[in-house]
Amino acid sequence: MNRVYVCSCFGITDKQVKEHAEAGACTPRQIASATKAGTDCGSCVRAIQGILGRGACPRRQLLDRGAVGEVLAADAPVAPEPALAEAA
Repeated sequence: MNRVYVCSCFGITDKQVKEHAEAGACTPRQIASATKAGTDCGSCVRAIQGILGRGACPRRQLLDRGAVGEVLAADAPVAPEPALAEAA
């Protein structure tokens, strides 16, 4: 089996990047969030961009339609549930 490493700093292969892209990652930043690729020396960012290309991306499609609010809402972190008060 041939492994083509995209990120040698963290041992991330092109297959892993493609799998994350198929799961919805549309940008190098989203790939970095999932794998750390591109967060150390940064030399792999262009390779990741090349793998991602300009393919179908739900977030990009929303931006193209001008639905910036929907994209921001989708990327917003979910607030943690407040801690339950301990029974005394």
